[in-house]
Amino acid sequence: MDASFALLHIVIVFGLIFEFVNGFHDAANAIATIIATRVLSPISAVLLAGVLNFLGAITGLAVAATVGAGLVDPSAVTLTTVAAGLLAAILWDLTTWFYGIPTSSSHALLFGVLGAGVATSGFGAVIIGGVGLLGIGIIYSPVIGLLAAAAIVVILYRIFRHSRPTMVRKLFSRLQLLSSAYMAYSHGGNDGQKTMGIFALALFTYGTYDSFRDYTFDAR
Repeated sequence: MDASFALLHIVIVFGLIFEFVNGFHDAANAIATIIATRVLSPISAVLLAGVLNFLGAITGLAVAATVGAGLVDPSAVTLTTVAAGLLAAILWDLTTWFYGIPTSSSHALLFGVLGAGVATSGFGAVIIGGVGLLGIGIIYSPVIGLLAAAAIVVILYRIFRHSRPTMVRKLFSRLQLLSSAYMAYSHGGNDGQKTMGIFALALFTYGTYDSFRDYTFDAR
């Protein structure tokens, strides 16, 4: 077994470790409320999250393509680059989890790969269009989430302000189940696909794939 083949296996192991760490770092957010409010038992909630995260990860390739070929030039990085990016994300997630600091595993992974790419081949390896798209998402997604949630809460208060508590509790237990299920599915479609993109990048640098011609984000 040559060094490159061994390093490819190390990257795959790091990727699986990252997904495991990401699971207890981020995935639990989707089911925390339905467990706390006893809508589902912990075992049922974990099974729900596991199934829907998996379904989200295998639905579509857009996120995987952006991560694998839209942040750094695949031809300008090596397996060592990919391994370093994954290791940095793992260490950051474990550190912030240990100290109870709320952080994003996605940001850790993406910027870990970017930093490793710059260290390997300089800033010329960075795909400006992909990073710009990522930066826009980082800025507008929390703002939209905050405003949308505030608007929904105000609307719900106005609609149900005269309703009986028992009816509201029963209705929102069901709605909470739907929202948690959708969040778990969305988490798989985002975070699950990110690691798939990293695996694709690793396979390309190893030589398994000739190009990312079908998925490359061509916007420098």
